[in-house]
Parts: sequence; structure tokens; C-alpha cells
Amino acid sequence: MAQQPSFGGAAANPVAVISSQYCSPHPVTLLIYSGNFDVKDTNGNILFKVKNVFAFMRRRRVLLDGAGNPIATLREKAMSRHRRWQVFRGDGSDPRDLIFSAKISSLWSFKTTKLNVFLANNTREDVCDFRVVEGSSWLFEPSSCTIYAGKSSAIVAQMLEKQTVKSIFLGKNNFMVTVHPNVDYAFIVALIVILDEINRAGSGSSSSGGVAGGGGGGG
Repeated sequence: MAQQPSFGGAAANPVAVISSQYCSPHPVTLLIYSGNFDVKDTNGNILFKVKNVFAFMRRRRVLLDGAGNPIATLREKAMSRHRRWQVFRGDGSDPRDLIFSAKISSLWSFKTTKLNVFLANNTREDVCDFRVVEGSSWLFEPSSCTIYAGKSSAIVAQMLEKQTVKSIFLGKNNFMVTVHPNVDYAFIVALIVILDEINRAGSGSSSSGGVAGGGGGGG
């Protein structure tokens, strides 16, 4: 069974999945811009970018920090029935560098738990370490999602669609994410990229024009 983190209004201890440097003692608001998947803070500083990397017969993304350094590689597992994605440290995919994996909770569920997330040391996967639950949606496009710690009601982050006149005119969606104190916000960004990739695959959309369609080659 996975060991669940303890939460009150905030995590009692830093929940560092990718790195403790992305754990803030205060709530963090992230602004995610579709198309090139720039992730900015409320002051307009770029915190993360997502790069597409060519990978034969599978999708692969690299999460970069604001300076362009790779911090995690997101890779769709080949021949995975539940569309499992694996996340590795840095820009490689060595099994020893596995950080966590995420998969669809049920192939037939709608408006319920979308993703179950398992940390690398949770090899039995009896209980998920985190879960991503979508809010109201139209087909495969979520308008919101909430990320919880394990099977508990403790919220670690929430995403809301932030549409503006400009974004509607351009046919793009912008998203605002609130990450609770002491929660790794790089980890939260990685989960949102995976969720977006799975949603677009399910709707038949090309990821190159979606939220996670940043620079680089094809998927």
C-alpha cells in the first residue's frame, strides 16, 4: 500500500515528487498558455516549457525549466491498455530514473477519476498516491480538474479553464492552476500535460495543436 502524505490546509511536509525546489511554503498560481505550453507565474516569468521529442510509435514530452534545462521526461508506455504514461528524471528514460507513472482509472469512466498516479516505489499499486478528477466536461475537453492525495479528500492542486476574448478568438484555451503550499508544482504541471495528451488522444485531436504542443519534432 502506498504511504499517503498528510495534509491539512497545506501539506505538513513538502510533497517533493520531482524536486523539493518546486515546493513553496505559499500557494502557487500557474498560468498555462496553450499552443506552446508556456507555464508562467503571475508576474509573467516563464517557469516551464514542454518540448516534443520524436519517438517511434509513442508520444514523448520533455519538461524544461525556465532556463531550458530538462527536468523530467514524460513518455507514453507502448501497448498500454490504460494509456499509461511514465515520467523519468532528466531527459532520459532509464528505468532507474522512474519518478512516477499515471494511467486512466477506467476505460469506461466519465466525469469521475480520470488518472491514478503511482510513485516509483509504489510497485504493487494497490492504492494510488494521487488521483486526478475532472470536473464538468464536453466530450473529452475538461473545463476543470482537481488533484487529490491518494483516495483522500485532501486537495493538492486545482485547475480551471481561463478563457478570454483573445483566447476564444484564437481558438485556444488558457488554464489557471492553483497549487497548495508545500506541493511540488513541477509535478502538477507534468500531470496536466499527461491529462491533456490523453484527452486529445481520446478525442482524436493532434497534440501538435493542443495545450501540450510545444516546440520540437512530432510525437
